[in-house]
Amino acid sequence: MTRGKTTTTSTTGATRGWVSFVGSGPGDPGLLTVRAVDLLKQADVVVTEVPEHAGLVRRLLGLPTPVVAEDGEEQAPVAGPEIVDGGFGEDGQPLTHAARAKVVVKHAKKGARVVRLMAGDPFLYASGPEEAQSCVKAGLGFEIVPGVSSVSAVPAYAGIPLTTKDNREMAVVTCGDKVDWSQYADKRTLVLLSAVGMIGDIAKALVDAGRSPQTPVAMTRVGTTTEQATVVSDLEHVAADARAARMAPPAITVIGDVVDLRETLSWFETKPLFGWRVLVPRTKEQAGSLSERLRGYGAVPEEVPTISVEPPRNPLQMDKAVRGLVEGRYEWIAFTSVNAVKAVREKFEEYGLDARAFSGLKIAAVGDKTAQAIAAWGLRADLVPSGEQSAAGLLEDWPEYDELLDPINRVFLPRADIATENLVAGLIDLGWECDDVTAYRTVRATPPPAPTRDAIKTGKFDAVVFTSSSTVRNLVGIAGKPHPSTIIAVIGPATAKTAEEHGLRVDVLSPKPDVDALTDALADFGAARRDAMVEAGQPVTKPSERKPSARRKASTSR
Repeated sequence: MTRGKTTTTSTTGATRGWVSFVGSGPGDPGLLTVRAVDLLKQADVVVTEVPEHAGLVRRLLGLPTPVVAEDGEEQAPVAGPEIVDGGFGEDGQPLTHAARAKVVVKHAKKGARVVRLMAGDPFLYASGPEEAQSCVKAGLGFEIVPGVSSVSAVPAYAGIPLTTKDNREMAVVTCGDKVDWSQYADKRTLVLLSAVGMIGDIAKALVDAGRSPQTPVAMTRVGTTTEQATVVSDLEHVAADARAARMAPPAITVIGDVVDLRETLSWFETKPLFGWRVLVPRTKEQAGSLSERLRGYGAVPEEVPTISVEPPRNPLQMDKAVRGLVEGRYEWIAFTSVNAVKAVREKFEEYGLDARAFSGLKIAAVGDKTAQAIAAWGLRADLVPSGEQSAAGLLEDWPEYDELLDPINRVFLPRADIATENLVAGLIDLGWECDDVTAYRTVRATPPPAPTRDAIKTGKFDAVVFTSSSTVRNLVGIAGKPHPSTIIAVIGPATAKTAEEHGLRVDVLSPKPDVDALTDALADFGAARRDAMVEAGQPVTKPSERKPSARRKASTSR
């Protein structure tokens, strides 16, 4: 009854706060529930549990990374909830469950909406019950938002079902000194938590209790993340194999016949770019979709801005062209990039204009992505290349000027300051006059941090994806050449030529100038490379792992 009363006062805006115990899942941010994301967006305070939680919250909410002042003090972001470290106290010592509960209660008593972010599920092998009881004692309302538990998620990401039509029973055991392993002598599936350091003793106890020494065992560490690794063994050999594979917590161990299904059901660790650290040298605005697609293939993208898009130094030329567009000076406008669409749109907004000003004007787009940016403005491109999506492809389909059909012979071409002259020359050859206007400037970005520059030069990146010639020139200019072991993927022949001019070996050439096609081509390369290693009986390694240890390793399958 007390809790019911506090629920009422909390939701009616009284001074009492509210606590949401939210499960963050086993590690993959994509496994967060919709409810969890909504509560994080509404939170005043987020009390974390593990170091990764702070970065997770900032990424989900689009918050900046805290700036460290010259005196070493971290300045809090200007927006978003207050993020409180629930793992350690102000003295640097790990917080007990009781101490963490006090932190939660303290903030909630101030009237704050508190999200207590917990690994896995708050009520499954976690301290949720104890901390929730502290809220009850303090007269605070709370709710539980279940999360995906590592108990089920990690085996699923390892390709191991916990139950099948032939294996209907399972048991979850938190390992310790007082477990009576004789009660698990039957053939049901066992899921072991905190078993890494004790696996030898556990395996011996299960064999002594009657389990076959050949019973399959799988141990998966940091499951659901791109660092996931699984060692498959049996009760007789698992202790030695886990040691050889350097297995360390956190890890989930599965014992039983279901482990054999991993051979055919492993889907996560077999992704074509699994665990690859891929450098994405683009502008910050453009890197998002490319990085997301790379993550889908199992890669770990790292965005390094190489160019910054800025307004032209002299805006008068652009102002004059936009006025001419409104006054009907042009027959065509040709957009050769998403940035060009953005630049013209911003200029329209500056003048208080909208898409209606394009009435009677024909619109050309260099490719599908640019056409999509035009469509987002409520416009439709009249011309998109039917073949190669480039300036050359645009010219292939561009109609010749016809005095009878075309009342105006002029084309408005808003472009970057570093654009080539091929398109202009081609349009002139077709009888058109061209106003080639600088709509935006591309400026070389500041160099990345020293650790990133070192990683580029020493081969710690597995691949780099170049989406234009300028990204090649600028990356080499601000960070140096990628190591010869790094796989070089480029978006088209012109970019490939620039890469080769800078002494880079091109490994992957996109079949068309499109970032999705480029990512797919890199994934195909990774898949073929992996298949070749498996077929040759070699361990699957990443390009950055070019110096494998001579010491024999356990059969860790990826």
